[in-house]
Formats: sequence, C-alpha cells, structure tokens
Amino acid sequence: MYVPAHFAVTDRAALHDFIEAHSFGLLVSEVAGAPFATHLPFLLERERGPHGALVGHVARANPHWKELATRPALAVFSGPHAYISPRWYEAENVVPTWNYVAVHATGRAIVIEKPGELLEIVRRSVEVFEAGEPQPWELDTSGPFVERLLAQIVGFRIEIEALEGKWKLNQNHTAERRVKVVRALDARGGANARGIAGLMRAALVPGE
Repeated sequence: MYVPAHFAVTDRAALHDFIEAHSFGLLVSEVAGAPFATHLPFLLERERGPHGALVGHVARANPHWKELATRPALAVFSGPHAYISPRWYEAENVVPTWNYVAVHATGRAIVIEKPGELLEIVRRSVEVFEAGEPQPWELDTSGPFVERLLAQIVGFRIEIEALEGKWKLNQNHTAERRVKVVRALDARGGANARGIAGLMRAALVPGE
C-alpha cells in the first residue's frame, strides 16, 4: 500500500499487537485470473520467520484455497477510521481527509489438509477467540462431529515476507491542528471517532 514516511509504522511488535487486536481481516489473492477476497479471523504466530506467520481456515467449498499456494497472498487488517472535516482545523487552505490505521501482510501460503493439523488450527482458534468469554466454550474433539467438521474446511499458513503499517493520524499537520481534531472527534462520539482520537492523542509529543 502507499505509505508516506510520516504515516509509516515499522515496529514489528506494534504491528503484531495490531493484528491480534484486529484479527478479523481480509485475505486477498487470485482465483481464475481475477482478484478474490475472503473475510476471516487469523491467528498470528509471532516467532515464525522474520515477520511472523498467519494461520487460518476456509470452507472447503470456498474456491479461494485451490490456488492459494500458487500466488502471493495479502492479508489486510483494519482498525478505527474517521472522517476529518477541514472546518475542525480552523485554518485556511485545508481539505477533508480520512484518518485510519491499517496493517498489510504479504507472503506465500501453505495449504493444510491433514486432519491433525486442521484440528490444531480449530482448537487454537477456539482457545484464542473464547478467551474473553465469562465461561469459555470448549471444543469436544471426540466423536464424529469433529471429523465431519474437519472434512469441510481447509487450513493455511502464510509466512509473512513483508509487513506494512500505516497510521494516518494527521501527522502532516501541526500539533495545534491535531489537538483541535481530537477535540472534534471526542465531541462527535462513536467507537471509530473515539478510537482515532485516542490514537492521535497518544501520538502527540509533549511540548510539540
């Protein structure tokens, strides 16, 4: 993606934290010569390779997996976003924009079809995404139900070859203008506005 230097985030730990916090992403590659996308949750393996790896599964009926290992794959993770009105800057010669945060991870996928490895992906997914529940649900791995489940899915692992982060938070404007934008976002309310306001507030350098 296009990442101007003042919006770039390169710290691997910060990018990994973002992926885990916004783990429902978009997997994009090519199927039958055309772009193809699947929305799904990802698991992150932080220590695999230089940039980590992404693990997930899709329905066997989804054609995405059939060419997944033969093409570069892109995983897109999006965070909060908000429209920014030029009125908020209280300045001349400014234009509307949109603030947002996103991480792109690209690499080559390995397709996983062995039942034991698929079961481990499902088990880990349940463990990770049930962790915040008051009474986490547990997967019963015995009996024919799980066998039928595993027959209906295909797993994958993408070893990340390139990891990009873009935090577009008005860094190209003065601190005074950014403070005004934060104030306007706080007043607007809503999860996205609050999320962007919080990120902008955290990025302000004292005395800037």
